[in-house]
Amino acid sequence: MTMEALEGQLTADFYNYETLLSDEERKLLVKAREFMRTDVKPLVNENWEAGTFPKQLIGMFRESGLAGLPYEGYGEHKPAVSHLLTGMMAMEMSRTDASVATFFGVHNGLAMYSIYSGGSQEQRDRWLPEMAAMDKIGAFAMTEPLGGSDVAGGMRTTAKRDGDTWILNGAKKWIGNATFADYVVVWARDVDDNHVKGFVVEKGTPGFVPEKIQGKTAFRIVENAEITLTDVRVPEANRLQGINSFRDVAEILRATRGGVAWQALGVMIGAYELALDYAKERKQFGRPIARFQLVQDLLVKSLGNITASWGMLVQLARLQDAGIFQDEHSSLAKAFVTARMREVVAWSREIFGGNGIVLDYDVARFFADAEAIYSFEGTREMNTLIVGKAITGQSAFV
Repeated sequence: MTMEALEGQLTADFYNYETLLSDEERKLLVKAREFMRTDVKPLVNENWEAGTFPKQLIGMFRESGLAGLPYEGYGEHKPAVSHLLTGMMAMEMSRTDASVATFFGVHNGLAMYSIYSGGSQEQRDRWLPEMAAMDKIGAFAMTEPLGGSDVAGGMRTTAKRDGDTWILNGAKKWIGNATFADYVVVWARDVDDNHVKGFVVEKGTPGFVPEKIQGKTAFRIVENAEITLTDVRVPEANRLQGINSFRDVAEILRATRGGVAWQALGVMIGAYELALDYAKERKQFGRPIARFQLVQDLLVKSLGNITASWGMLVQLARLQDAGIFQDEHSSLAKAFVTARMREVVAWSREIFGGNGIVLDYDVARFFADAEAIYSFEGTREMNTLIVGKAITGQSAFV
């Protein structure tokens, strides 16, 4: 059980970042905190170990009313909340479990934002209300079996116009939620103009076959799928009308990449809190290990990483709210915060000693899941090159 201040503030919030939220926003954050602690946490370890997604989570999230908050006119909260609150919500969910946070983030972030940002008003009104209510679940299919970082210029999945329909062929991999999603946003290269376009493929469409990826050592609750698309026919009405090239897709990734950095912060906080509590309780040589200098050093370095990362993300959220943030801003945050996360989960696991490799103490799950967060939404190396181009004016991409 985590040790929190009387006001409910996290022990890891050493510089009082939560006070930057309005009273109404903080109530929503505390609501998410309580929901994750009381409803979600009891389901986590059993399903993580089994590699299963507890389908009852969908109904639980539906009842929580937490979906759709970032989108003006959709969801229970109107108008849309700030990017600072959206980020802290992602942090809060990952503080309990990164897999569950990713399920929600794929639906509420990648899938919904693709439609909100790239769809026409008619398309938003057609799909987003059901998704905000979590009556329908979304997924986002971009990464391919042979393409990750190079997908912008080398997307192999194709789209061919045939009258009022499009024919999609190809494959996608690592697609979260895809085994059960009602709407999957599929990105494909138009063979006629060679530009990437987005299509909402509805569940049950002939030729669309998702298969769950087995044997993962991270994000074991998330149902990642490998998808094959064989002559999948999608109506023109399901093509996202505002997406005409990969440049438009990059606008979506710019926003969602910052959300991954917030997830990384949540993982850091979750692991740190576990290590701090354990250090106070675990006794060696007749005293709590929290009294040993080297243990305190690990805890303080972890808190420093958390505090620095949180400050960076607060400013990123402010840039987003002001509408002036750029690719390099979210890329620097993703690269920096995920690297700091890797350090914190390793130090936290170290404090547990042998107990740090079993699920009973939770920290092993954070340690494993951190590797997935470190890799997706652009590797550290690719995000570094985005920032490098911005500061030097020279592109080092191959």
